Amino acid sequence: MVGFDEFLTSLRAAAEPTRLRLLVLCASGELTVTELTQILGQSQPRVSRHLKLLVDAGLLERFREGTWAFYRLARETDRAKLARKIVDMLPMDDLAFTRDMERFSDIQQDRAKEAQAYFSKNAAQWDALRKLHADDSMVDAAVLKVLGDAPIGSFLDIGTGTGCMLELLGPRAKDGLGIDFSSDMLNVARANLERAKLVNCQVRHGDMYGLSADGRQFDLVTIHQVLHYADQPGVVIAEASRVLKPGGSLVIIDFAPHSEETLRIDHAHRRLGFKDDEVSDWCVAAGLEPQAPVSLAGEPLTVKIWLSQKAAGAGS
Repeated sequence: MVGFDEFLTSLRAAAEPTRLRLLVLCASGELTVTELTQILGQSQPRVSRHLKLLVDAGLLERFREGTWAFYRLARETDRAKLARKIVDMLPMDDLAFTRDMERFSDIQQDRAKEAQAYFSKNAAQWDALRKLHADDSMVDAAVLKVLGDAPIGSFLDIGTGTGCMLELLGPRAKDGLGIDFSSDMLNVARANLERAKLVNCQVRHGDMYGLSADGRQFDLVTIHQVLHYADQPGVVIAEASRVLKPGGSLVIIDFAPHSEETLRIDHAHRRLGFKDDEVSDWCVAAGLEPQAPVSLAGEPLTVKIWLSQKAAGAGS
């Protein structure tokens, strides 16, 4: 519960024209200082000072991604609820807000173009890999079937890549977070989420061997076509289990054992698929209860979906 003094601090921080404009923009997406400076037409030092006041007041969140810092509306706190209420009460037909959102739309279009350029550059390799296994739509349908119809809650996608799992499961989740080590992939994922209007989902730079997740715990963690890149798959699974809530689920989508050595040469795969028992052993060692895996045969690669659950009384 926000104290009286904290409440006043947040209101004072918001009570300024530029800072109100910043709240509206950061409620619409994740933006850097440079992007916000371009939209507002103000100097970077001035915009940075306004942003610091809003972050200190708990109305905005700041996070780093390499050398960049992004800002977005705060989440998951009482003061975050206040930030959302303030934004919802503002007259969005005001000329200043209208112009800001037009410039924000231009930035979104530029991001989409950059993401598409990167995607196009690598599309040939990705398309070649897709032809080796079951169609993506079949895999997506199988994942949805494995998870059932219940709402997802809080959701983490490890190695999110282009954000395909966030796009698939985000509409059913309270909130979604995707992490990836590649800034290029994060740019693609961010553009895809903006196109899909999944404002409840976000992406961050992160390491699958050392998840920070800001102390959060998740109802669902997915590892989609990532484990075969890992030197230590068991460590990745243990990290996923660590950030799962008791009763939460881990879904791993990857390949069954195969002999396609070209995937090591051309696609940097460290492992040529996984046996059911080794995935099960890693999950058990991480305090998870493995369920029966699902197989989707392809030529020559078979996609496997391994579901595990954390016991309801298990600690984090």
